[in-house]
Amino acid sequence: MMVVMTNAWSSPAIPKLEADDSPIPITEDQGSWIVAIQAVGGIFGPIITGVAADRVGRKWTLLSAVIPTSIGWILIGLGDAVGYLYAARFLFGIGYGTAYSVSPIYLGEITSDAIRGSSGTMITVLAKIGFMVMYCIGPYLEYRTLAWVSMSGPALFVLTFMWMPETPYYLIGKNKPEQAKESLVWFRRSSMVSDELEIMKLSVAKSNREKGTLSELFTRAYRNHMRIVFILVFSMQFTGILAILGYAQTIFGKISTNLKPEEMSIVLGAVQLVAVLFPAVLVDRMGRRPLLLLSTAGTTLGLLVCSVYFAIAGDDYQGNLGWIAFIALMFYIVFYGAGLATVSFAVLTEIFPKNIRTYANATFTIASAVVIFGIVKLFQATLDNVGAYLPFGLFALSGAISGVLIYVYIPETKGKSLDDVQRIVARVRTADNW
Repeated sequence: MMVVMTNAWSSPAIPKLEADDSPIPITEDQGSWIVAIQAVGGIFGPIITGVAADRVGRKWTLLSAVIPTSIGWILIGLGDAVGYLYAARFLFGIGYGTAYSVSPIYLGEITSDAIRGSSGTMITVLAKIGFMVMYCIGPYLEYRTLAWVSMSGPALFVLTFMWMPETPYYLIGKNKPEQAKESLVWFRRSSMVSDELEIMKLSVAKSNREKGTLSELFTRAYRNHMRIVFILVFSMQFTGILAILGYAQTIFGKISTNLKPEEMSIVLGAVQLVAVLFPAVLVDRMGRRPLLLLSTAGTTLGLLVCSVYFAIAGDDYQGNLGWIAFIALMFYIVFYGAGLATVSFAVLTEIFPKNIRTYANATFTIASAVVIFGIVKLFQATLDNVGAYLPFGLFALSGAISGVLIYVYIPETKGKSLDDVQRIVARVRTADNW
């Protein structure tokens, strides 16, 4: 939630900065750089994670994300030139990349097999709460006041998370069995953890015998694992979610309804928050694969309707058909939240062994950051120079391709132990195996 509020900030902030009474006057091109540069910072966050997560621990690496995030809000609160905004967004990216690289690892290592999928979806549930908060307060607070209020996010995170234990997997790997047991007892709320602790020790021992490296990720042994990583990156990012959320008010300004753009943004925030709650209940019942396939089908349809609307009505249409695009966009948000936004992280938390998990999550986050930068930067250009129908059409095409890739390459892992999941992924070849 702390780092996602930085992503959501651009939706209410960019219209304020481009307004006649802007506190820091910017051009549309500068606005697109302000939105996109966070993704550049996101490339460096996983590098920090790759170094720190296995040295100082998952917990303290997560807490370190507070530092760049807090400095970023201070720069926005005090800065009086666009350069401060670039620097703030870059720092936000570092914090975002760090948090998103290590959060799946932390959750994957503290949860039991029975609820690991549901717990993995909580990353996105909290993220949507962050978007909802920013969409609700952002349009109605003065530009600099918004920055100071947003500082409460890092403060709350430190005050609550600093009391959480380190993961038992990490503590076992550091030869601290007693602390690992205490951690597991705390997370399970039970002293009967001996059997599970022994399984963890065996898993860590196996990982230690097979010390992982970044280059190992790209060997034949992890070919199927990395294929899944890049399919998830493609499916999550090329369907345009961060461009749409980052420019939400700008997009809604092109849709004719009796709601104001900021009001439509609040509705969007509420809808996506509700949407991501369902996978938390369903992912360990329905499974990962069905939810991902349902998600790609729904997102593709919603994006396609939006593209057709903008192609027919144009970006300045003032009639009554705007509700079609608005409802289609909500449809997209619901189905994206029902699978791609949530289940993807559940899959990511379980497909790699401990010895290489941090490198894999860092690779996922870096690849996502590179794609996000390109999409977000080009989104504004196509919006201004061609029309909204083009990016929405390309996002819809990406959704259709994603569905095919998920069907062919991503196996079902519901209810399996981490070791079983990794064996399943390693031997997957075709859909017939599932």
